[in-house]
Amino acid sequence: MDDLRAVADRLFEEALQRSGARDPRDFYRQRLKELRERSLPAFRTATEHFDQVLLPAIVRERRDPVAEWLEYGRLLASLFCEGETVQIDPVGRSSPYTPPVPVDHLVLHLPSSTREGVLAVGLPPRLSPAQRATYDLLVARKTS
Repeated sequence: MDDLRAVADRLFEEALQRSGARDPRDFYRQRLKELRERSLPAFRTATEHFDQVLLPAIVRERRDPVAEWLEYGRLLASLFCEGETVQIDPVGRSSPYTPPVPVDHLVLHLPSSTREGVLAVGLPPRLSPAQRATYDLLVARKTS
């Protein structure tokens, strides 16, 4: 498994360099920690998906590592809370999450419950002014 992880990491690093996409792994690790505290069954689902789906998809099936990691982030968000995932283009237009997602799109998970906060799933290399305003309002909950 360690060899599979090392190859997947290398392929992901190369894909990040080619695409200019942001590396979401630190953010997803934090989400995993929160998930472990919130629900052990959901945490187990996430870790099993990582080992049994994400790594093999990147290494054995040669799928796009950036797209696969984004999908993993979406899975983490959906395990955290039910809701809908959307993508926000640079001018601020929202559309349903539809892979492949362009690198310049902001990806958010909108919870069904108003008790849960909006979760960032994927950030573009640079947020446009419209994306920054959307992020600040929905994720950071800043109103000014």
